Amino acid sequence: MTTAWGLYGQSLYDLAVEEKADEQIMEELEAVRGIFADNPDYITLLSEPSVPVKNRTQLLDEAFGGQIHPYLLNFLKILVEKGMLRGFSTCCSTYRRSYNKDHGISEATVISAVPLTDEQAAALQARLEKLSGKKVLLSRKVDAKVLGGLSVELDGKLYDGTVGGRLDELRRRVTETVL
Repeated sequence: MTTAWGLYGQSLYDLAVEEKADEQIMEELEAVRGIFADNPDYITLLSEPSVPVKNRTQLLDEAFGGQIHPYLLNFLKILVEKGMLRGFSTCCSTYRRSYNKDHGISEATVISAVPLTDEQAAALQARLEKLSGKKVLLSRKVDAKVLGGLSVELDGKLYDGTVGGRLDELRRRVTETVL
């Protein structure tokens, strides 16, 4: 199901591609997303209906004017004017998906029991790039429940090489055998 935020994010991407600014806006979108994540009260202020829209858009000009692409600034203003700023993260995700698709990029998430070293992560990333034939952006998570090994999600597929996953598989087989 496509949301209005998704449509807005796709529209921004289409405009950025047309104007050959997709890479710049991608970087700036992520930076703004980080600022909003670090300052949730700012989103609340920009979404507050008791503050006139003109004042809220002026706050955006003061915060981002001259620092981000004018299309992105205008996009933020449109979201504020439409009362849709809370969906900014969804807009960013839609933009990122389209950007990744057009640039041959896959996102992967690796879960391990202990943090991976930079060398281990680089080696895993290289293997995933060879496997997928795409550039891979690797995000790392730590979860002690995996006990050992790695769980990797890439392009919607789960590769489970964890001790916890193997134990679950053994339990399933024993249960099937007993029944």
